[in-house]
Amino acid sequence: MKITLIHGQNHKGSTYHIARMTAEKISSNIEEFFFPRDLSEGCSGCLACLYKGREFCPRAEQVTPILNSMLSSDVIIIGSPTYVFEMTGHLKNFFEHIYTAWIAHRPEEAMFSKTAVVVSTAAGGGMKSVTKSMARQMFFLGIPKTYQLPFRVMAASWEDVKIKDKIIKKTDKIAREIVKKRKVTPGFKQKFIFSIMRSMQKKNDYAPLDKKYWEEKNWFRKDRPWKHIK
Repeated sequence: MKITLIHGQNHKGSTYHIARMTAEKISSNIEEFFFPRDLSEGCSGCLACLYKGREFCPRAEQVTPILNSMLSSDVIIIGSPTYVFEMTGHLKNFFEHIYTAWIAHRPEEAMFSKTAVVVSTAAGGGMKSVTKSMARQMFFLGIPKTYQLPFRVMAASWEDVKIKDKIIKKTDKIAREIVKKRKVTPGFKQKFIFSIMRSMQKKNDYAPLDKKYWEEKNWFRKDRPWKHIK
């Protein structure tokens, strides 16, 4: 299994260690990215990705390799420490750069067969809202199953974390489930959202590239992105 591992920070604190630990328990085939090291500039809101294509994004040279890695992976693991009760600004910046891959725009068929794990830690609170926010991003990218790993570590460094046994047990369990299950498919809610977006795209007169994409995929008829999952 291939894993794309994305860190919403450059430093290697508790979130990094838990995300990396989880990845290594699943597979040794890991492609890793750090923000802001691998994507330093924010989205400018130019809408080139919406009206021309993602390849026209001013940051396409940085964004494309990360998205391509996600598309070629079986599992996507994303970690973000809790900053002011939110994911890091650099991670949110990445999600803003790939919003045209959402179900509402031009979803990638490959996403509908993947599993994701989202990780967040905090010395105090907020980590659950962060993993929930990251899981929402995974859902709208079409990923059917996302595991959430929020941990209150009550420490400023990984060395001082006292709940390592709990973390190890939880990551062991999730890793075993992922390796055992392997195949995942969208549930009712995701298919329902897709059907709503399908109706909207039929009437789309604001983003021709989106509508053309759906037409070429034959999604206005009987085909669906999850039908090709093996």
